[in-house]
Amino acid sequence: MNMLQLERMKNDNGFIAALDQSGGSTPKALAIYGIPKEAYADEAEMFQMVHEMRTRIMKSPAFTKERILAAILFEKTMDLKVDDKYSADYLWDVKGIVPILKVDKGLLDQENGVQLMKPIADLDALLARAKERHIFGTKMRSVIKEANPTGIKAIVDQQFEVGQAIVAAGFIPILEPEVDIHTPNKAEAEAILKQEILEHLKALEPSCQIMFKLTIPDIDNFYQEVIAHPNVVRTVALSGGYSREESNIKLAKNPKLIASFSRALTEGLNVGQSDAEFDKVLDESIQSIYEASIK
Repeated sequence: MNMLQLERMKNDNGFIAALDQSGGSTPKALAIYGIPKEAYADEAEMFQMVHEMRTRIMKSPAFTKERILAAILFEKTMDLKVDDKYSADYLWDVKGIVPILKVDKGLLDQENGVQLMKPIADLDALLARAKERHIFGTKMRSVIKEANPTGIKAIVDQQFEVGQAIVAAGFIPILEPEVDIHTPNKAEAEAILKQEILEHLKALEPSCQIMFKLTIPDIDNFYQEVIAHPNVVRTVALSGGYSREESNIKLAKNPKLIASFSRALTEGLNVGQSDAEFDKVLDESIQSIYEASIK
């Protein structure tokens, strides 16, 4: 593990840029960017186009370590290059931004009010490649749709089980048990989730370092016990479908909780913009999210 990256993640100001749209979410991300489905013939062309979008973001003068701590990459992005460097090396060597890898393979069908992660059959091989590509940490998402104690416990059990395997391989995992923003009784679901997280944290060895990516809670400062826990390197928030403005307003009410936004980060960017226009929109987006993250 790169100790400079660990210290940066623990102590520096900034937020995490989520550039990890997968096969299922990429068409929507490209459409918002101004590239319709008709513009690419197959999946290979689609992934090439989204890599070009991500490359444009990473290379922008607005995308700097002063405001961005880390960036989460999709698996295919990890294996592609930016200016003749693999994406993770470009982020760290050129930009000083910590590279993180999305490792989950999507979601199972809903059961007990939640969607668990699909089994990650090739996790060991994927982590071996991630080590070769100089990845610092990982991220994996599951989703809570109802305030169902049985389902939420299953989510947290799975996240911690896989997370500990990732720690054993030498990475810092981001556990992401997302509470869908449309969940009925969202605050109740968050209360069950927090209790499960705190119970699981009690069982960790002091050397086991993890991170969390959580939905911005309905109750301000709700996750302070998680954020302050000695096993937790950092706790970040997803935008979850809120607009950037709404996400920033909600985030700013939660001190020490920092952003890890995807859609909210790229809101307003378009393939047809000149570089100057693109960089201006991105700069304004990054600045607003940064300010909400350091409140």
